[in-house]
Amino acid sequence: MTRLKKSSTKHNVTVHPITSRLGVTLRRFKSYSLKWWHKNIWHKIIVIMMSIVLMAIGSMYGIAQWYIANHSQIPLQMGATFIPDYAKQLGLDPKATMDASIHDLGINRFRLVSYWEDIESSPGHYDFTELDWQFAKADAAGAKVSLAIGLRQPRWPECHMPDWASKEPKTQWEGQLDTFISAIVERYKNNPALQSYELENEYFLKVFGVCTDFSRDRLVYEYNLVKKSDPYHTVIVSMSNNAIGTPIGNPTPDIWAISVYKRVWDQTITKRYFEYPIPAWYYAFRAGFTLMTRHHDSIIHELQAEAWPPNTAIQDASIVEQNKSMDANRLESRFEYGKATGIRTIDLWGLEWWYWRKVKANDPSLWNVAKQQYASVRADNSRLTSN
Repeated sequence: MTRLKKSSTKHNVTVHPITSRLGVTLRRFKSYSLKWWHKNIWHKIIVIMMSIVLMAIGSMYGIAQWYIANHSQIPLQMGATFIPDYAKQLGLDPKATMDASIHDLGINRFRLVSYWEDIESSPGHYDFTELDWQFAKADAAGAKVSLAIGLRQPRWPECHMPDWASKEPKTQWEGQLDTFISAIVERYKNNPALQSYELENEYFLKVFGVCTDFSRDRLVYEYNLVKKSDPYHTVIVSMSNNAIGTPIGNPTPDIWAISVYKRVWDQTITKRYFEYPIPAWYYAFRAGFTLMTRHHDSIIHELQAEAWPPNTAIQDASIVEQNKSMDANRLESRFEYGKATGIRTIDLWGLEWWYWRKVKANDPSLWNVAKQQYASVRADNSRLTSN
């Protein structure tokens, strides 16, 4: 009888460093837990609680990795919010700013706004001039637009109600707002640049902005109104910054949006800069858990890429102060952080400020980083689509 010899061939298995560290941590935790378990009841309680925490983190991490892996072959849409009113506040020419972002940075996706106070400054009289030229520039460049609609839209004071409407009771202005939203949708729903609507930016965020109405019924009605007027375009509803959990309640939009802020000035408690210690994979978990429970995907509609100086307008803060919350190195890491979330549509926040630093402060460092990063995204997408 011939005796079969076991193969001596060794197979090299590559273990990811994070997986390896996690394995070591779990083995150590198991060893310490067994020692503590046999001491007293309080030690048992601590072991149980720590086990629950570790299992929760492990589950979250697993969902995050599942989401990242399942979206890794989808091209990344890396865009930016652009607001002409903010460009003007910074002393910039809005048209020149948008032109530079298209032709120099190569941005091909814009998150635009439709402020009620700007377009309907008097009841029933609409001026679409400014939004028209933005759509025209995007269309000419082959760029796509996600259009913010409704009362609450990006930038302070968040709720952009015209003076004439602010003097009216809700029973009156609510109907006028619906008419305004319908007018916006009718104006742009057939525009080839339009990709999606973002309805009522961070609607339930009560701690930021000058807003007084957070009625879910109004949000649901507006959502149904938009879908009835334009059933063909995506409608996005956004969640407030760094919230925990999954969106609940109606409406259930086509896509959920998350805002991500990393470094801010804390003016309430510490009176200093605060960096959220949240790993990028947490947002992959958020997106993955939302996809699993609500069956719709997520985007990052606002990734902080702008300074957050203490108690002053950004243009009034010194460059040194601005750099404490966002400089060229931090901006580069912010792009990489966004990519590491695995979410495949990301709109940066701070485009106008990058341009201000370049043309008004004679500091092109931020602009150059953004230019390099957008080019890198295009190159990565090209490799994906060619495979």
